[in-house]
Amino acid sequence: MLQVPYFIYLVIYWACIVGGAWALIDAVRRRTDAYPAATNQTKSFWLVVLSAGLAAQIIFPALSEEGGVAWRLERLPESYRAIVVDKGSTDNTAAVALSFGALGVQEPVAGCGAACAAGLKASTAEVIAFCDADASLNPQDLPLVCDPVIAGTADLVLGARVGSERGAFSSHARAANRFLSWRLRRDYGVRVTDLGPMRAIRREPLEGLGIRDRRFGWPLEMVIRAALEGWNIEEVSVPYYPRIGKSKVTGTVRGTAKAVKDMSQVLRSLDLSRS
Repeated sequence: MLQVPYFIYLVIYWACIVGGAWALIDAVRRRTDAYPAATNQTKSFWLVVLSAGLAAQIIFPALSEEGGVAWRLERLPESYRAIVVDKGSTDNTAAVALSFGALGVQEPVAGCGAACAAGLKASTAEVIAFCDADASLNPQDLPLVCDPVIAGTADLVLGARVGSERGAFSSHARAANRFLSWRLRRDYGVRVTDLGPMRAIRREPLEGLGIRDRRFGWPLEMVIRAALEGWNIEEVSVPYYPRIGKSKVTGTVRGTAKAVKDMSQVLRSLDLSRS
């Protein structure tokens, strides 16, 4: 009779244990997501299990950004995991994201805020970050914005973009950004120089902010609501590079105007709520 080596039994045994554990975790995760009545304690426990070993999850809203997504994901730091929110791409953005092991989320509703909200809903890590998917910001710089939040020394950290190459930051986008930064300093006491797309925050407090905007006003509303809650908001410098492909927002005067319009509506609505 053929004798099977003992270590083969060990390999099979541990494979069954590990496979069964992951199946159980996935089943409980799906159940707690499907039933809102599940206790917060139960959800929190399994979120800790599912997020073990993660420094942060990074949410990349993307619309036909296959080149930028590939460039970013191959540079993602160890212990960081990506969530790529596909906003209806017509290229291979979703397939590229999956090929790098990212969690893919489909968001049919147009708008930056809708994509960010969808990524937030799919996230499980205690600390999350947001970042454009166009290769204008290097994922290797993510620890600069995430580390203060992980350490508990800041509640929200914004990456202030510093153009390292000519043409990285268009003049009209720079002007709009300066105006918004000035309004934040004057009206809310937030001393920032840039409303940067690379930012880090804790997941549960962000959910509690109740951000309503689903278009380009999402990043601004996040900062204002955080300021109104008395959060410690910090800013760090991050290099900013020319993007891969043409920007749908700051790449054109029209796109910038639309973003400014959405953000102006956020400013008006929150100003009225304070009066």
